[in-house]
Amino acid sequence: MPTEKVRKTVLLTLGRLPKALELARALDSAGCRVLIADPFNWHLSRPSNAVDACYRTPSPATHQTAYLDCLLNIITSEQVDLVIPVSEEALHVTLLAERLPPSTRLFSNQHGTLWDLHDKYGFNAMAASAGLPAPETFLATDPRARALAGTAPSVFKPRIGCSGQKMQMLMPDDVPDNLFNDPEAIFQKRIYGREVSTLSLCHEGKILAHVTYEGLVFSGTVAVCFQQIGDVPQVAQWVADFVKAGKYSNFLAFDFIVDKAGTPWPLECNPRLTSGIHFMEHGDLARAILDLSDASPVRLKSKRRYQEGHTTLLQVYGSVFKPKTMLRRAKAMFSARDVLWSARDPLPFPLMTFSSWPVLKQVLFAGKTFGEAATLDIAWPKTGPEDTTSSMPGPAQQVTAHGS
Repeated sequence: MPTEKVRKTVLLTLGRLPKALELARALDSAGCRVLIADPFNWHLSRPSNAVDACYRTPSPATHQTAYLDCLLNIITSEQVDLVIPVSEEALHVTLLAERLPPSTRLFSNQHGTLWDLHDKYGFNAMAASAGLPAPETFLATDPRARALAGTAPSVFKPRIGCSGQKMQMLMPDDVPDNLFNDPEAIFQKRIYGREVSTLSLCHEGKILAHVTYEGLVFSGTVAVCFQQIGDVPQVAQWVADFVKAGKYSNFLAFDFIVDKAGTPWPLECNPRLTSGIHFMEHGDLARAILDLSDASPVRLKSKRRYQEGHTTLLQVYGSVFKPKTMLRRAKAMFSARDVLWSARDPLPFPLMTFSSWPVLKQVLFAGKTFGEAATLDIAWPKTGPEDTTSSMPGPAQQVTAHGS
């Protein structure tokens, strides 16, 4: 008698973002049992019929120990085969590597590697050491940073940061002196040109999947409407050279500026999922994730434009007093497919406002960008000491199951 194929259980460590929903749908289509862990009680992926169960966790930004204990409890009780970090929580999740059961695989680079890639100063040095073009970058406390900022347009940003938080675009005659006292920040020469992003799935230095795309509508520095592009092959080559030099595996994403001469200048590396996942075919993507040793290429979808429709609409309404900007954003919105809508999984689209309220209320009433609101409680470094008196849920508090 043939043996029944074992259904793999996969835990995604965030559910609030569209890229998590996309990944859940891809894995579900491959027959996986998909679980979600998220500090939010309600989130975008919770109504999805691609998700078997959701768990609420403490916030890793302020309750890291409790968060990791909670994840480990879920992993052991649910006999999880594969853990996939989704966004900025990845730096926390990788601290679990030494505590995982032997049967559980963590779909991420090691914590130290992840840290080096997240660190904008360290990543810049890694790119330069691989012989690849990288913008002039100095620690804020380095005297060369003051010299750079005093003679050319520059960008000030945290070494470990996300969603453009605390980033400042500076001109030589308008640089606050106190910025040079921040040991956890950098000054980078500002490069002018075309902004593009990439997402690649890698295995031991080889590219299994790659997409280059550019933003059409932004919420802060985060693109919420974007299109696949193929006219900058030098960007894909830069990525391939970097991945090969470091023999990297799993997901790697980059943001670039391509100057007038066609040279790609990397701004930062995001060693995790990004919106590029929306361009990848579900079946190919799930196969590659479940077995990275399968070197078959991951195909891209035929549709070239996607959007987070509700957030894009907010940006259209937000530019009502700028008619040209509003018209440009509206044209982009009407030409792109919504990443939430699926006839096979219809609920996340109409319930988006309700299920994403923990994020949206900060955007609407606290003046935060979507990226900031979605990552404040999961970002690194921690925003303060652990609060052991928190009323957050203890380990493995299940909040929903089977898309209910």
